[in-house]
Amino acid sequence: MKIGILKERKNPPDRRVVFSPKKCAELLKIYPQLEIKVESSDSRFFTDDDYKKEGVGVYADLSDCDILLGVKEVPVENLIPNKKYFFFSHTIKKQKYNRNLLMAILAQNIELYDHETIIDKNSNRLVAFGMYAGFVGAFNAFRTLGLKFKLYNLPKAQVLHDKKMLIEELKKLKLPAIKVVLTGKGRVGKGVKEMLDGMQMREVSVDEFLTQTFEEPVYVQIDVLDYNKRIDGVFKDVNDFYRNPQEYESDFMRFAKVADMYIVGHFYGAGAPQIFTKEDAKSPEFNIKVVADISCDVDGPVASTIRSSTIEDPIYGYDPKTGQEVNFLDKDAIAVMAVDNLPCELPKDASEGFGEQFAKNVIPAFFNKDEDGVLQRAKMTEKGKLTERFSYLQDFVDGK
Repeated sequence: MKIGILKERKNPPDRRVVFSPKKCAELLKIYPQLEIKVESSDSRFFTDDDYKKEGVGVYADLSDCDILLGVKEVPVENLIPNKKYFFFSHTIKKQKYNRNLLMAILAQNIELYDHETIIDKNSNRLVAFGMYAGFVGAFNAFRTLGLKFKLYNLPKAQVLHDKKMLIEELKKLKLPAIKVVLTGKGRVGKGVKEMLDGMQMREVSVDEFLTQTFEEPVYVQIDVLDYNKRIDGVFKDVNDFYRNPQEYESDFMRFAKVADMYIVGHFYGAGAPQIFTKEDAKSPEFNIKVVADISCDVDGPVASTIRSSTIEDPIYGYDPKTGQEVNFLDKDAIAVMAVDNLPCELPKDASEGFGEQFAKNVIPAFFNKDEDGVLQRAKMTEKGKLTERFSYLQDFVDGK
């Protein structure tokens, strides 16, 4: 079996890769029947020479490979017909900008396995970059705070080598007694928490956060039932929220009244209430001045996220009075960091971590006849058609 590691062609260039050179060498020892070919690239973090030093071949052409592994979308003009592809296609939510890509995949008889669709039998994702988005998002939140209030000037995460260096920079900060609220307890939330704990910020309970003042910076990590409540006032468990999100309303304002910074690290499900609205942000009681939206759902649950930002220009201002974008340094502006590809700023750690997950959870399925059904669940297209699991995309493909 030949696996090809693709060059990333989407702009701006992504420096991540599915497998590091060391992970490739490790896999070749474990699976003697495996051959790995790496497509030459001058943009990824690991250089061609890094792969060659580990005994991994680097090539200009991967057309003889059975399986092709990438990170971001493969441009339509670079697709090779009749192959098996693994990459983030950004089509499973019917993203309009990638409809042509999905149509081309079907037309060219390509088997597509989106990294987001690689799940276990309990629907838990097996490969993801979320933790690394959390690391960088937390760092960028404090960088934004420093620039907004002229407290200090952190370097950009992309010029630092790894997570340890991010934490070391954060530990140097002398922060005022701010309150930070973090939503989400999944991969992203865990990544943010690791950074907050690493910089030795004190974690407090919901009750302490809402009712007490502190002489040091503190944070609280909250889950869906902390910032949502049933409209009828009846308390039920979290499963009720996931089953009946339309019966809930946001209870986030109680945090917004006392928090200085909001780090957005939750997954937002369809039908769930907005976390805070434009009207909420207009309230004189709304105290938050920095929003680091790692989830980055534009025009979604966080009213101040009116667009995604870029690694090159990561911060913009949101004027709560007008709902318009302004300079983030304006006195009344909420400073918004809403970069939608944060793991790109930590390409070494992100690539190594993702490769560990892929090697552990996906590669064995190529050699054990997919005994756990990992590939079968993840397969989106086959023989020019959508698989049954993804047939809900047919109207999207048809343009309806």
